Amino acid sequence: MPHGTSLRMGRLGYQSDAQASLAVSYNSLDSYGASLQEALTRPYPAYETVGIRNPGGEYNQLATSLLQIENEFYGTIRPKRVIRPGERPLHALRERGVEYVEVRCMDLDPFEPVGIGASTMSFLDVFLMHCLLKHSPPDTPQEIASLARNQQRVAGRGREPGLTLERGADDVSLADWGKQLLVECEPIADALDALDGGRKHREAMLNAWRVIGEPEIAPSARVLAAMAADFDESFIDFTAAQSRQTQAALVALPYSDQLHNRFTKLSKASIEEQKQIEANDSLPFENYRQQYLSVERLGLPSSRVAA
Repeated sequence: MPHGTSLRMGRLGYQSDAQASLAVSYNSLDSYGASLQEALTRPYPAYETVGIRNPGGEYNQLATSLLQIENEFYGTIRPKRVIRPGERPLHALRERGVEYVEVRCMDLDPFEPVGIGASTMSFLDVFLMHCLLKHSPPDTPQEIASLARNQQRVAGRGREPGLTLERGADDVSLADWGKQLLVECEPIADALDALDGGRKHREAMLNAWRVIGEPEIAPSARVLAAMAADFDESFIDFTAAQSRQTQAALVALPYSDQLHNRFTKLSKASIEEQKQIEANDSLPFENYRQQYLSVERLGLPSSRVAA
């Protein structure tokens, strides 16, 4: 679409129609865990029709629930924790709390060799700190549905002049809402720069202000402009050219013998570790699958653990 910002976050992207009925709440770890557990244990008719194994015994899927494992949840952000061997992610969260948050709504920037620029990462630091510090009323199913509609609107029409989004019972200009958020973020950027002794967070804020005022400099607009100017509107030709540039930039980076030797040792150690794990396997896969997916492995809500 001419004013689209992201295929991946839109209707044609990394989405699941089956998960459209999910209303995952982030009010607390207990509410998030309860939402996830309900999806992990709710039978889904379409998956039940497919079945876990075909007549020849080959596996079609792990389970017939709406979510088969926690990592299938396609949320824009997920609280996470490093898990122990064989541990369910939800159990780890409930038992030991949130260790980090996984931001999943970022597209790769094709103009950056590593997919994301330093300025974008600095802005994310500021924005996530704002999310942590700003008071937020408890979410509701209605608000969760509204946020999903806003996401689809921005993905498909985010650079459209005058575009409005839902905010409670009102409609608000995307640009005005964005400017309000940036104003609220500026003191945080200044505070982070004061700690670092630089200006990278302030520069990131200035770049964000420029994008709101000039949507044509957003990565999505730059992709469309490059396709039109140099690649006869071919996305495939554009991405092939950017891939070659990225390869050349990365190959040109220094690669010392010391670094080569380190990676060689790490790869050999990883292969040996894999062999040891596989040699120690004694439980048939089907038994392991049933044990791993049991409700008991999901753990108890944190309030019950504390009690």
